Formats: sequence, C-alpha cells, structure tokens
Amino acid sequence: VLLAAAVCTKAGKAIVSRQFVEMTRTRIEGLLAAFPKLMNTGKQHTFVETESVRYVYQPMEKLYMVLITTKNSNILEDLETLRLFSRVIPEYCRALEENEISEHCFDLIFAFDEIVALGYRENVNLAQIRTFTEMDSHEEKVFRAVRETQEREAKAEMRRKAKELQQARRDAERQGKKAPGFGGFGSSAVSGGTTAAMITETIIETEKPKVAPAPARPSGPSKALKLGAKGKEVDNFVDKLKSEGENIMTAVGKRSTEAAKVLAPPVNMESVHMKIEEKISLTCGRDGGLQNMELHGMIMLHISDEKFARIRLHVENEDKRGVQLQTHPNVDKKLFTAESQIGLKNPEKSFPINSDVGVLKWRLQTTEESFIPLTINCWPSESGNSCDVNIEYELQEESLELNDVIITIPLPSGVGAPVIGEIDGEYRHDSRRNLLEWCLPVIDAKNKSGSLEFSIAGQPNDFFPVQVSFVSKKNYCNIQVTKVTQVDGNSPVRFSTETTFLVDKYEIL
Repeated sequence: VLLAAAVCTKAGKAIVSRQFVEMTRTRIEGLLAAFPKLMNTGKQHTFVETESVRYVYQPMEKLYMVLITTKNSNILEDLETLRLFSRVIPEYCRALEENEISEHCFDLIFAFDEIVALGYRENVNLAQIRTFTEMDSHEEKVFRAVRETQEREAKAEMRRKAKELQQARRDAERQGKKAPGFGGFGSSAVSGGTTAAMITETIIETEKPKVAPAPARPSGPSKALKLGAKGKEVDNFVDKLKSEGENIMTAVGKRSTEAAKVLAPPVNMESVHMKIEEKISLTCGRDGGLQNMELHGMIMLHISDEKFARIRLHVENEDKRGVQLQTHPNVDKKLFTAESQIGLKNPEKSFPINSDVGVLKWRLQTTEESFIPLTINCWPSESGNSCDVNIEYELQEESLELNDVIITIPLPSGVGAPVIGEIDGEYRHDSRRNLLEWCLPVIDAKNKSGSLEFSIAGQPNDFFPVQVSFVSKKNYCNIQVTKVTQVDGNSPVRFSTETTFLVDKYEIL
C-alpha cells in the first residue's frame, strides 16, 4: 500500500504531501524529517527502509520526490509509480523550485489523486491524467453553442418584430389612423421619429426577460448539464446534506449578513466622509506567549462636494502603545507633528473629489502579551481513547466590542461529531471540513469571557491551529478624527465617520 506521496526539500521539509491513508500531520512531518538522515551519501540507491516503512525516492535538483510505502509493497511497482509522479511535476511547474511547487500545490494534489486511489496505483498515463484534471466536457461545449445560437435567433426575432411594428405605424399614419397598440403619438415627422425609437426600445426591453430564461436543451440524449433548473434532484441533495448535519450555505449566508449589518456604512453620509480601517495579524503559541502581532490602520478621506475640498482634519491620538504614524507625502508633516492636523502642504490646493484618499496610516508590531485583544486558551487532555478539550476566551482590551466572533477548532477526521458539554454561545459542526465553529454574537466588557467544553476521539495536536475571526465598529488604536475645519476662515465642517476593525490572520498554533 502506498501511504503518502510528497515533494520535500533536502532537509526533509514537506512542500506538498498527499496522504492516501489516515495519517496525522505530525506523523507525516516526522517521517519526512527523518528521511534525509537515513540516506547513505556514498551509495546510489532509490529506496531506504526503516522498521515500519519504506521510502522510495528520486532526486529532482534541490528537491526530492518521495513515496512512503509499507515494507511488503512491490518495489518494482513503486518505482514505476515514482517515475509517473516525477513526470507529473514538470507538467504543472516551470521550475523545480520550492516557490513554484507551493504555487501549484493544488494542481499537483489533484494529479496525485488521479495516479493513486486509496493507496493503490490506478492504471493511468500522463495524457489521461492531464485530461482528467482539465475536466473538458463535450456536452458543455454543445450546450453553450446551442444557447448562443438561441440567443442570436431571439435577437434577430426582436429586430424583425420591431421593424414590423414600425412599418405598421407608418401605414397607420398614411391612412390617418392611430398607431396600433400604442395609443397614437400624432402624425408629425418629429413625433414619428421619437415614436419609432420608443417602440424599438420598448420591444427590446420587454422581450429580453422572456428570452433570457428560455430552456436551452443540448442536442442528443445527454443529461450531463441542465443549468438553471432547480428540480427534485437538487432538493433531494440539499435534504441529504441537511440530514448529515451540513448547514454550510445557510451558515455562510447568515454570517455575511451579520457582518454586513455590523459594517454597514452610516445612513447619512456627509459631503466629507472618513473610513478608519484597521487589520490585525496575530500568531500565539498554545502554551502562551505572543509570537508576533502586527496591526495596520488607515484613514481614508472621501469628499463629494467641491466646496469642502480645502479642509483640515483634527486628529486625536490617545494611543499609548507606541504606534508608528505616517502621513501621505502631500500632507503637511510639520502641521501634523505640531498641531495633530492633516492638511495639504500647499493650502491653496484641494483634496481630490469623489475618490477615497489615504491621508494617514499607522502600524503597530509587538510581541508584548498584554497587547493581545482577545486571548484564547485551548487545553486538550487525553482521557482513554478520547480527548477532553476545554477552550476559553477573555477580552483583554475592554474598550473593544467584537461582533460576529467565530473561533474555529480543527477536529480529527473520521471520528464523528464532538460531544458538547458546557458552552457559552452557539456552535456549528462542519463534518465536511472537520471543523468545530464556536459562534459568539458579541464580546465586550459585559461579556468578556466564556468557555466551551467538548470531547472527541483524537490526540492533543489534532485541535490546533485554532483560528479566530471577528469584526468591530471600534478601532484598536485610539486614533480618531474629532473635528474638520475649512482652510479659509477655520469654520467647522460637518463630517461622517465609518470605523472598522477586521482580522487578517488570528491563529493559536
């Protein structure tokens, strides 16, 4: 049996690895890390064995193509399979380098799946693999050709009908009658030209909706592609997914609408409108400790009225964490440093109209644990054949209000659904992607901590990395625009502000 196929570096670092039997990530990484240490540099062999597995490999410049098999597999078949794997890689990658392999990793995995199924070699060659992965469908081409022909015929029919109606209107005008079907528009030459245009537009506008959804059936008995028909098969498929505990589409839809509600722009957008946006990228260790936290923020200015183009923004910066500020090159840096005002270097010039202009950006990079906005503590403990997992959150930055928080915990595959003990909030189990999503509508100072307990078969490493996503209408760094004034006369200007704080990456490894 073929256990796994991988492309790794000479140091044993996996770039792409496809497992054909149930294996944990730590197990495959351990096997590949041990592989370079087992090879004898002086001998030209194509395989090396340990007590439990056999490595069949082929060097490719700075990389290795490695197959991991059981010791009782047929070495001759494995070598033949290895040759096919090695020929597949140049098909998708222009150079045998780590970056190129990573860029085309999914193409390679799909091709690997065509070569091996459930650990056993499929009887395929390189040309068949290319055909299968491209999934070129003759029925789809026929369907598209038929549909385009029907659309062309429908447009020609519309033009013909428009001409017929125009001719009927002219005949009616000659005989001194009203134009049929349109209530009469008079008989003068000017009104006649207008009427002709109106008739043509009306025909095209009214006919289009009728033509667009016309069922297009491909020639021949094929039923491969029936687009736009939601019939019983679709309903049955959806019901089947629901019976398996799948609520993917509804969950995603609900989440996007909730996010849209949270991040909805102000109802009354003034002529001077500002977007203050921050994005956080954070990586923590599972045993505590902040590996890296990086936060980027920006103030975008949008002016929709020309009379407010020469203005100054009064910025209030109450951040005490050592955030680095940077103004746009056209902004007067001395004015900002001395008076915390954003204005153009040349006061006679105006800000651009009807476009978003970034005027101030800031950056915060730290490894200080006290700066983490939301701490996550995931504690899996083995109990016989299963694992009891306790996970809790705590809001450290109490001034924040986080909405639509989703804490995603990976689960082992093929062990069923987790048994939930205690939970604050709600949860969703995604059996297809082997994820448990812990959903919390709001985390703020009144609801700053909560916990979840569940048990499932697995090892402690199976429940990492934990990922977090949220949206917020309050920014992390306390930087706000408090006032906007005209350059001439210093009179105040009404303005509106839209603040968003989003997650770029938030992981507990």
